[in-house]
Amino acid sequence: MTPVHVPLLRRRREGVTDYRSRRRAITSHRVLLVVRISNKNVTSQFVVPKVGGDTVLASAHSRELLKLGWHGSLKSTPACYLLGMIAGRKALASGVKEAVLYNGLAPFVRGGRIGALVKGAVEAGLVVPVGEEAFPSEERLTGKTIADYASKLSAESKEAYQKGYSRLLKEGFRPEEYPAQFEKVKAAIMGGKK
Repeated sequence: MTPVHVPLLRRRREGVTDYRSRRRAITSHRVLLVVRISNKNVTSQFVVPKVGGDTVLASAHSRELLKLGWHGSLKSTPACYLLGMIAGRKALASGVKEAVLYNGLAPFVRGGRIGALVKGAVEAGLVVPVGEEAFPSEERLTGKTIADYASKLSAESKEAYQKGYSRLLKEGFRPEEYPAQFEKVKAAIMGGKK
């Protein structure tokens, strides 16, 4: 008896959709917090999954941080945390009080950027079931680790420092300023600016 070959669905072959995870999300009948991290930006959406297509209730994009005076990387851990705060405030304004994280095929790394975004949403007042151990440390959230590493790298090798932070330096932002920048933008978000 020859084994039957069952072809994988196209979106699974392309690495776009995890159908098991998607089915669990749809059958949960809850609002999903969808997080996508690209090469330059981060997007967050609150969606209600439906068979005919998802309905987006609220969304936030990391470029919104630029309007609040953010000069650092738009996909760094501090930027993800701040974006989570913006997304959480928008979700609450649109009537969403709780959501379940859905990150599709993107791996959830403990203490990573997705965890930072979720922590920002939780601190904005949203209920997302996730353990505290999944969140990054306070030093990572505020950008202190980036600033410390940049200071150390600058002292050791100016060339490596210039190469590692070339885009930020070209825009006139020194990575050692991450903690101060973080506090400024966080205050702007908490102050109600959108």
